[in-house]
Parts: sequence; C-alpha cells; structure tokens
Amino acid sequence: MMKLMMTAASAALLLMSGAASADQALAQKNACMSCHGIDKKIVGPAFKEVAAKYAGDKSAHNMLVAKVKTGGKGVWGPIPMPPNPQVKAEDASKIIDWVLSLK
Repeated sequence: MMKLMMTAASAALLLMSGAASADQALAQKNACMSCHGIDKKIVGPAFKEVAAKYAGDKSAHNMLVAKVKTGGKGVWGPIPMPPNPQVKAEDASKIIDWVLSLK
C-alpha cells in the first residue's frame, strides 16, 4: 500500500512539474524570458515579483493576458513593455497561469 501511495505521489509531482516546464517553455518560445527572469529582474520585473504583486487579485489573470498582447507602461518603472500581438491568446493565458503560480 505504501509503495502504491509513493508511486501515485511521484506521478502527481511529475505531472505538475511537466505542466510548469511546458508553460515555462512557452514563455521562452515567445521571448518573454528575454526581458523577465523567474526570480530576477532583467528589463522587466521577475516573474516571482509579478506573482507576489498580484497574489489574490482575481482580475489579475485577464489584465495580464491583455498586457502581454497590447503592452503596458508605468507599473514597474519607466521602461514600457512592448505589445506582443503574435502570442496566441491561449498561450498567453497558459504563461500567465504559470507566472501567477510562482512562489
């Protein structure tokens, strides 16, 4: 029984890490990581800073997906985030879900 529980727990962890790495790969594929690090600022804020700023904000997901597509300025300093209209809405949503899940 214990072996079965350990196997199930390991499988669940692999699935969760697979989803996270797939969404991180989407961020890399769409050049998000050229300006954002996971835990350090590059040009824009670290993704973990974004997650912390919007933790518990129910409207953050849709606002951030829109910001990926249309760009933004003034929230994190004087350097604007350029629009990224080439990022598919579904991909932007997955990337934002991943970013907001970071702790």
